[in-house]
Amino acid sequence: MIKYFDLFDFKQKVNYKTELLAGFTVAMTMIPESLSFAILAGFSPLTGLYAAFIMGLVTAIFGGRPGMVSGGAGATVVVLIALMKSNGLEYVLAAVALAGVIQIIVGVFKWAKFIRLVPQPVMFGFVNGLAVIIFMSQLNQFKLPGTENWLSGSPLFIMLGLVALTIAIVIIVPKITKAIPASLVAIIIVFALVAGFGIHTKTVSDIASVAGGLPPFHLPRIPVTFETLKIIFPYALIMASVGLTEGLLTLNLVDEMTGTRGNGNRECIAQGSANILNGFFSGMGGCPMIAQTLVNLSAGSRARLSGIVAAAAILMIILFGAPLIGRLPMAALVGVMVMVAIGTFEWASFRIINKMPKHDIFIGILVAVITVLLHNLALAVLVGVVISALVFAWESARRIRAKKYLDDQGVKHYEIFGPLFFGSVTAFAEKFDVQNDPLEVVIDFKESRISDMSAIDALNKITGHYADLNKTVRIKHLSADCRRLLLNADKVIEVNVMEDPIYNVAVE
Repeated sequence: MIKYFDLFDFKQKVNYKTELLAGFTVAMTMIPESLSFAILAGFSPLTGLYAAFIMGLVTAIFGGRPGMVSGGAGATVVVLIALMKSNGLEYVLAAVALAGVIQIIVGVFKWAKFIRLVPQPVMFGFVNGLAVIIFMSQLNQFKLPGTENWLSGSPLFIMLGLVALTIAIVIIVPKITKAIPASLVAIIIVFALVAGFGIHTKTVSDIASVAGGLPPFHLPRIPVTFETLKIIFPYALIMASVGLTEGLLTLNLVDEMTGTRGNGNRECIAQGSANILNGFFSGMGGCPMIAQTLVNLSAGSRARLSGIVAAAAILMIILFGAPLIGRLPMAALVGVMVMVAIGTFEWASFRIINKMPKHDIFIGILVAVITVLLHNLALAVLVGVVISALVFAWESARRIRAKKYLDDQGVKHYEIFGPLFFGSVTAFAEKFDVQNDPLEVVIDFKESRISDMSAIDALNKITGHYADLNKTVRIKHLSADCRRLLLNADKVIEVNVMEDPIYNVAVE
């Protein structure tokens, strides 16, 4: 059944059955992940589930686009482990709330647009590294509950068999029908098989209890001092950065998959608001979760309703459904997440790798390796962007060149090609023969542009060298923005710029 679903300024055609089923499937995959990361960080299990509920509900309603799923993500929780160990939960909750404030500021000032600076090789590396992380994180479920010892013998073979069955169902069901999400069908079948035949295998309850009440309102009990701010601010800033990076990259990924466009600034504000609520309602905070978002999309969701359903389902499980959900086989959830990892990986990157420049291949691999080894998505993306920028600057610096000739009046012309900026000023200076040039020289920027202070300084030095020899330099075809840049620098660097009424040039 497809109807219209109105929510604030959104009016969408919604398939209610698909959205409900997708939301329930997402909830099933979010619970074990939220529990695992909460326990890993030293929080109570309910702290992770409260984060999944609050993040999921707020961002589903107010977030930057339909289809995205947020929760208690490991990317942000990992940042807080050190603070939890050194100062305790109260400081963590304060840091989560402060991170939310920072994220709202980013959204209000519309800084989300800077995500456009992430090049495609970095995206390839990020997504591929994330796929490996999703897959590797499932291996922990093959350990004995509460220990670091691996399963062996019958428990191991039962777990492997159920995981394989789940994967097979997820692959086969779409070929039969797409009316019900394949992931949900797999979970139900494996659950029924385990319960019906009394198969002994690892379940959700082996990780932790999911029973509890409504998220309690709680003001962090910390001293309101500058010293406290110095402790929590670095963690809050890193958490906000990691959350926004993962969130905006997820938004771009969903945009590409669905052929639609989300609102990055709105997502920042929604994410920040959710984290503030987490800080005051005993949640560990979080951000958009790529794996669960892909589960949601693969289940057919394209609206906000599935995210709301997922959040509501998690709350209902906390309040009433813990005994049933606790019996859910972990093998079913592992199988679903393995398929998500396979679907997340950019297999197309292998097909085009021989067509990519070598530096792009290196950047993609480096970003993937950092993502996998450090589990720090923000750092991986930052390193990739910085290296890409340096490579771009180096390649651009090599492109500057000059065409030289003497006209009939004995005037030496230098036609400059390529951008003049900090990376190309040395090559630019080497183009000129100041000592042997005639008394009048023209530097033509028709095919070039002055980009920064280094370029202005280089131009000033060249004209200064000619002036020392009583030679005249005329600068032609400067664009309007380049002329403004020179005039603005007049108080810093001695450049006297005038416009030529005939040639529209700047003259020194």
